[in-house]
Amino acid sequence: MFGLKADWSLDIKKRYFALGDYAGGEARWCPGCGDHGVLTAIQRICRDKQLPPEKTVCVSGIGCSSRLPHYMGTYGFHGLHGRALPLACGIKSRRPELDIWVATGDGDCYSIGAGHWIHAIRYNMDMTVLVFDNNVYALTKKQTSPTSGLGLKTNTHPQGAILAPHNPLTTTLGVSNVSFVAQTVDWNPAHLYETIKAAHDHKGFSFVSILQRCPVYSSDVFQCLQDDPSQVLLLTHEKGISVEKNVARLFPNQQEHDPSNMSKAYDIAAAQPDSIPIGLLYHNPETPRYEEISSVGNDMGMEEKLAAFNKALDDLAI
Repeated sequence: MFGLKADWSLDIKKRYFALGDYAGGEARWCPGCGDHGVLTAIQRICRDKQLPPEKTVCVSGIGCSSRLPHYMGTYGFHGLHGRALPLACGIKSRRPELDIWVATGDGDCYSIGAGHWIHAIRYNMDMTVLVFDNNVYALTKKQTSPTSGLGLKTNTHPQGAILAPHNPLTTTLGVSNVSFVAQTVDWNPAHLYETIKAAHDHKGFSFVSILQRCPVYSSDVFQCLQDDPSQVLLLTHEKGISVEKNVARLFPNQQEHDPSNMSKAYDIAAAQPDSIPIGLLYHNPETPRYEEISSVGNDMGMEEKLAAFNKALDDLAI
């Protein structure tokens, strides 16, 4: 309510954002692609949290998953291959008030973007990072990715992949300053939603590995997990990812895990691929965030900046 005088006032209704306010272009992923479910979960979370679209930014690199900014009714930056995270860190550094989402894939993040991935974990800047892991390069038509399983036949390894797959969970947990590590699957929408929501609630670098189906190039990779849910380990804890009982009962293999226990989190992650954990592996809300330092001085006026610049030059004078 505001007015020029006490008796002249106008009521301003609070803005309400519907699901459609977060819809961008029509998604062009293949029918049955797990990316559709992730997009829907993100849009629902934005709606449920009433995030202003003009203060929300989706950043991506290259790959099927990296089409996501085009399908969100928010600001977006479709970057170069492997470069989503430095872009996101730059945006957060200069505009810390913005809500940052990062969409990347197993090839985009764990291969060409691996160096940026490691250092982004260290910086622990407040952003929600979703890695769509389908175990293959799909946009470029079926090449072996860092997470491709032994024996997976691809166009680069027609006789089958010969190297053991990379474990992104153990790598992430091994980086100093890590603050949030979780894993979920695209074929369980309830767990997917709750995991991404918990990641967004965390203030820091939220890393979420999403096991995601590709119906064209790796259609059978996760079929065994869908046919036999006992191969999936559901992590439960009062400080973990909460799901309804009717969702939890789908997973006969469950384990109570305190996400503050780094040593146990690493042991659980290292058991892949024999046991696939879903839920919150590690969480430390006290980890310092780099944007608390990098954003200092953002509010300086032009005169202040010019004075600081001139002082720096004077200090260098002979």
